[in-house]
Amino acid sequence: MAKKSTAKDPANHVIASNRKARHDFTLLDTFEAGMVLTGTEVKSLREGKASLVDGFAQFYGDELFIEQIYIPEYLNGSWTNHTARRRRKLLLHRQELTKIQRELQDSGNTIVPLQLYFKSGRVKIEISVARGKREFDKRHTLREKQDNREALRAMRERNRRSA
Repeated sequence: MAKKSTAKDPANHVIASNRKARHDFTLLDTFEAGMVLTGTEVKSLREGKASLVDGFAQFYGDELFIEQIYIPEYLNGSWTNHTARRRRKLLLHRQELTKIQRELQDSGNTIVPLQLYFKSGRVKIEISVARGKREFDKRHTLREKQDNREALRAMRERNRRSA
C-alpha cells in the first residue's frame, strides 16, 4: 500500500527555511528541538508566516533559547498577542544540551536555526552548531557545486550518445 503524501497534510509541513545559513556557515552537527510558544504564535505559524534569517541560539544558565526569530503578531489576536521577536525557550534532552555546550567551547562556533516546521501538529525547529565561513570558503563551495553539476551534465550527455 502506498504511503500518504505529507505535502498537503497541515500537521507536517515546512514553515520557514534559512537557506542563507547553509551558505554562510559550515554545519557541524544538527538537532531537532521543540519550542515553547504561546497560542497566538502557533496561529501565526499556521498561516505560514515566519523568518529565521537573523536568528541565533544562546545559553542562559543551563537552558537554550532562540532569539531574533520573526513570528509576526496574529492579526486576530487581542491583548494576548505576542511580541514578534521575543526570546523563546528550546526543548532538548539534557544529553543534547551538554553536547551542544561542549561543541560551543571551540572558538568560532555558534548555533543557527535551519528550518521551522510542523511535525505531528507540533512546532519543531532544526538547529545546527556551525562555524562561520570566510569569503574564499564560500567561493570554493560554489565552485565545487558548479564543477559537480558540470561533471554530471557531461556524464549524462555521454550516456545519451552511447545508448
